[in-house]
Amino acid sequence: MNTVAFTPSATGIHKHADPYQLQSIDRVVAMLEMLSESDVPLSLAEICTRMRLHKSTAHRSLIVLERTALVERTPEGRFRLGLKLYELGNRAVEQMDLRERVQPFFRRLSMEVGETVHLGVLQKTRVVYLDKVEPNRRVCMTSRTGTSNPVYCTSLGKAMLAFLPEELREEIINKIKFTRFTPKTLCSREALMKSLERVKKRGFAIDDEEIETGVRCVGVPIFDVNRYPIAAVSVSGPASRITVQSVPGIAEKLMRCSSDISKTLGIHDRKRSRYTSPLFHHYSN
Repeated sequence: MNTVAFTPSATGIHKHADPYQLQSIDRVVAMLEMLSESDVPLSLAEICTRMRLHKSTAHRSLIVLERTALVERTPEGRFRLGLKLYELGNRAVEQMDLRERVQPFFRRLSMEVGETVHLGVLQKTRVVYLDKVEPNRRVCMTSRTGTSNPVYCTSLGKAMLAFLPEELREEIINKIKFTRFTPKTLCSREALMKSLERVKKRGFAIDDEEIETGVRCVGVPIFDVNRYPIAAVSVSGPASRITVQSVPGIAEKLMRCSSDISKTLGIHDRKRSRYTSPLFHHYSN
C-alpha cells in the first residue's frame, strides 16, 4: 500500500518554506492526488494512515471537498473522487481548445460585420471574456479578455442561460444580485425570464444598451456535442452602427458562425440529450 505522508519534511514545510504555500490547500491537493491513485474508495482511517493525518484534520478536509463535490462518499462511508472534477476537467479542455478553434471563424465574422467579436463562458453568475477580435475601426470596444460582466445584462450571458437545462438555469438565476447599470438594465427575475423566453424562440440574445449606454450587442450560444451551451459568441458595437434594423442580419451571421464552430466540436444535426453523458448516469443511479 502506498503511503502519502503529509508531514513537514514531505511537503517542504520548514523554516524556509515557500512564502506562497498554504498548508490547508496543499493538504487537500495531496488528498485528491492520493484518492486519484487508489483503485477503490478509501475509508477515513485509511486516508489518515496514508497521509499521516489526525482523524479530525482529515475529516474537516474531506467535508469541505465533499461539500464542493470534488470528493464524494459511497453508501459504505468510503471516499472517492467526485465527478465535479470530471466536469471541471472537461471545461478546462474545452476552453483551452475552444480559443484555437474559434479564431478563423471569429476573424471572418468580424470582417463580415465590421464590429468587435467576443467569446465568453459562464462562471457562476458572470460571463468571462476568453477572446476578442476587433475590426480595423477607429471606434472599438474597450472590453478586455479575462474580465467579466454580469450574466443577466450581456448578450453572451443571456444566450447561454436561455439554453441551459432548467434546473441549472434556476440555480444560477437564484444567485443573481440585480444591479442597474443603465435605464435599460433588466433588474428583476421576471424581466430576465421573459427575455430568456424570447432568446430561446429566436435563437439569439440582445444586450440593448443594458450594461453601457450607447453600446448594443447580439449574442448566440456555442453548443457541444450534447447540445450543451459551453460558450457564446457576440458582436458588439456602438448603437449608432448596430441599429435595431441591422440586428436580424447580424444575428443570422452569428448563428452561422456558431453553427460552424459547433460542428468542429462534433455536433450533428440530430439532437442528442446531454443526459446521455456519464455525469448524468452517475448521479441518477
